[in-house]
Amino acid sequence: MKNKIILIISLVFFTISTALTAQVKIKLGHINTNELMVSMPGRDTAQKVLEEYAKDLESQLTLMSQEFQTKYQDYLSNEASYLEPIKQSKQKELVDLEQRINDFKTQAQEMLSQKEAELIKPLIDRAKKAIDDVAIEKGYTYILDTGTGAVIYFPETDNVMSFVKEKLGIK
Repeated sequence: MKNKIILIISLVFFTISTALTAQVKIKLGHINTNELMVSMPGRDTAQKVLEEYAKDLESQLTLMSQEFQTKYQDYLSNEASYLEPIKQSKQKELVDLEQRINDFKTQAQEMLSQKEAELIKPLIDRAKKAIDDVAIEKGYTYILDTGTGAVIYFPETDNVMSFVKEKLGIK
C-alpha cells in the first residue's frame, strides 16, 4: 500500500512537471535595429530636416564668429588710441561676445540633439510597434537587438528585483 501511494505521488509530480515544462516554450528572434532604422521610410526626410537645422545653427555661429573677428580686429587696430576706460570697455565687450559664442555652441549642440530625438522618435515608435506586433503574431518570447545587444521584446513576467535585493541584503 505504501509503495502504491509513493508511486502515485511520484506519477502526479512527474505529470505536473512535464506539463509545466511543455507549456514553457521559448522562441527567440533577433533583429539589428540600426539596420532597420537606416531602411525605414521617412528616415531620409528626417535626416534632411536635421541637416538643414544644423546648417541654420552653423550659419548663426558663423555670423557670431565674424562679428567677434571684426570687433577684435577693430580693437587691435585702434588699441593704441583708446583711453583706458574705453580699452577696458572694448575688452569686456570682446570677452562677453566670446562667452556668448561659447554658450551658443553648447546650446546649439543641445538643440541639435533635441531636434534629432524629435525627428527620430516617430520612426522608433513605428519600428518598436512593428517588432512587438511581429513578436506576438509569430509567437516569439524574446527578440534580441544584435545592433545594441539589448532585449527589445519580452513578455510580462514577474520582476525579481525584490528577491535579488533580499538575497544580497539590500533594503
